[in-house]
Amino acid sequence: MCRSIKTLREPYTDDVTDDDVRAAALQYVRKISGFRAPSARNAEAFDRAVDAVAAATQELLDGIAAARAPRARS
Repeated sequence: MCRSIKTLREPYTDDVTDDDVRAAALQYVRKISGFRAPSARNAEAFDRAVDAVAAATQELLDGIAAARAPRARS
């Protein structure tokens, strides 16, 4: 779907920031809405959607249990 959204769970990454979660949410909302930057009339709905997707993303990441320990990186 949106190839620029990176995987945010272990073992793919071990240092996810709030900015990473928000950037993924923004990319998702941009993709499904078709807006890169919404008009002033649509900005509030767009921003609410980004906030909701970011919150859902963080909830998902917090609830996922890793099946195995992350690999050691050299």
